[in-house]
Amino acid sequence: MVITHYGGEFFKVTFGDTTLAFNPPSKDSKLKGAKFGADIAFVSANHPDFNGIDQVSHGEKKPFVISGPGEYEIREIFIKGFPLKTEYGGREMINTIYYVTLEGMTLLFLGALNQKELSHDAKAGIEEVNILFVPVGGDGVLDPEDAHELSVSLESNIVIPMHADDIGEKGSLENFLKEEGGKVSPVEKLTLKKKDLEGKMGEVVVLKS
Repeated sequence: MVITHYGGEFFKVTFGDTTLAFNPPSKDSKLKGAKFGADIAFVSANHPDFNGIDQVSHGEKKPFVISGPGEYEIREIFIKGFPLKTEYGGREMINTIYYVTLEGMTLLFLGALNQKELSHDAKAGIEEVNILFVPVGGDGVLDPEDAHELSVSLESNIVIPMHADDIGEKGSLENFLKEEGGKVSPVEKLTLKKKDLEGKMGEVVVLKS
């Protein structure tokens, strides 16, 4: 599995010949985009910073779009979406968090979450978390302290902060890293196999964008 960050909450996850896209920004967003073809596109909230499906459609490759709660099975990828309210962009909306199982690993993508307590249904439906994508930045998503508290409670092997200084409050990533215990050198991409998770607990990985 290879995880690449394009800024904001926009990630590409590739494994084999399958590509997933999470929260691609639309052309109406101030965030920069990246054009590639995805097999599955996840949209956590209906906001220009996250709903640019056209950005991950390329040539004849059109993604299967998941933009709300429910259970899905696509290409032996198992997905659970849980709805939580958020107030991103100054208005109340539904933010769907996605729990994705693939290649024997689990991803939990929190999207534009702004509450440090998950719903009862989400807690019941989420088991082991290997890779956690957590929003940091306040102003509609978790502030650094709450993001750290939630990350610890979920006991994931790896924590990937997102949102942060791109669209969040300046200095939020630095403050989150202080909460986590120190500086982390950013890397271009994260390449993982299941065996690489052994012995890791709450390891923070900052991806360049």
